[in-house]
Amino acid sequence: MTTHGATAAAPAYRDLNVLRWLAAYTASVVGDVMYFLALTWSATRAAGPSQAGFVITAAALPRALLMLGGGVVADRFGPRRVAVISDATRCLVILAAAATVLLTSPGLWLLVAVAAVFGVVDAVFMPAVGALPPRLTAAEQLARVQGMRGLSLRLSNFAGPLLAGAALALGGAAGTFAVAGLLFAVSLVLLLTVRMRPLPHGGGEQPERGTARRELTDGLRYIRRHRTLAPLVTVIGLSEMCFSGPVAAGLVLLADERGWGAVGMGWIASAFSVGGAAAGLLLTVSVRVPRAGAAMSGALFVTAAGTVALGHTVSLPYAVLFGALTGLTSGITMAVSGALIQTEADPRYLGRVTSVTTLGTLGLAPVLFPAVGVTVERWGAAAFFTGCGGICLLAAALAITVPALRRAELRVRGAAGRTVERGSGRRASTAGAEAGAGPGERDRDR
Repeated sequence: MTTHGATAAAPAYRDLNVLRWLAAYTASVVGDVMYFLALTWSATRAAGPSQAGFVITAAALPRALLMLGGGVVADRFGPRRVAVISDATRCLVILAAAATVLLTSPGLWLLVAVAAVFGVVDAVFMPAVGALPPRLTAAEQLARVQGMRGLSLRLSNFAGPLLAGAALALGGAAGTFAVAGLLFAVSLVLLLTVRMRPLPHGGGEQPERGTARRELTDGLRYIRRHRTLAPLVTVIGLSEMCFSGPVAAGLVLLADERGWGAVGMGWIASAFSVGGAAAGLLLTVSVRVPRAGAAMSGALFVTAAGTVALGHTVSLPYAVLFGALTGLTSGITMAVSGALIQTEADPRYLGRVTSVTTLGTLGLAPVLFPAVGVTVERWGAAAFFTGCGGICLLAAALAITVPALRRAELRVRGAAGRTVERGSGRRASTAGAEAGAGPGERDRDR
């Protein structure tokens, strides 16, 4: 069925193309979780706990240093091609590691080498994955795709440790590496079946090709001059700064300080994951997200309040409740902000835009881990969670005070380079020549 000459898009959860991509993403994330746990386990057994941190750093450092360059690679060669090559590389490396562990007794050098390779591959894989959704489905489905991705991420982080534990018990590190390699192979096969949509063409000039450095500078300039993307990237970095890892470490220290033990910590962490999964499910089935910018800032305000309350409660049931609440609202923020990034950004810059947001969330997370222990040791767990809540509050305040971000909407790109606001009949030229152009209009560098 067509409407005004355009084919109506099927809901993302019924689109086989999107579902194949989602299955590939899920297999890759589960494989990543299994690989990481097996790597840490092997490093601890081979050289002791003190050396396990060295191996983890071998993965985190190249990922952080090369992340921005990975965005350039994704934009230059195409996100699907980069994701396919990344999965193929990880599959071969991890299967080779499994065979080496099985046949020999390798030292720490093998684990460091594997971790370093994975860090380099992650630096190009993450921006490529972030740039794929607009090429898979229609723009009006991006919020649903982000909800589905969030749901997949939560379930993968739940299932991955269980599978890794079973694999380590039955087959040791070699068996776990082998299973992770097979999951990367499954992801690779599924990615090869995914069809790409043509990029929408706006009224502006094509971004110029040049050296990698020039393309990176061009991408950073594009973000800085874009009146919606610039504050949005900052809000994402602030909102995810604590929730990309430090809060998980803080939960361990909070449970220990309150005397809740490992069981209590597990309940809170599980509640957070359930809340995040509920957010993903909610956005998957939602028809639309009205006033997306305002909804994102509202979710951030609630996340800030829930995080502070979690750090100050002395009751485990209330802590579980606040954990579920922050999981729900932070999940909504993550999905809506991701959809806004993919709606507002020119797809030809999306790899570089995604690399900046990923660097601000995952890439620099290891730098924040030492601050968790120091803060809790000197001022207590309540101070740490209050600080995290304050950072979320700062993100919410920025989102609500910047007019372009507060009024940001998830838009539908129509034919002839036009943008249609969801839920209204107004149309705005992407070139910005017509009066009444929306606040999310793309700014051109040249």
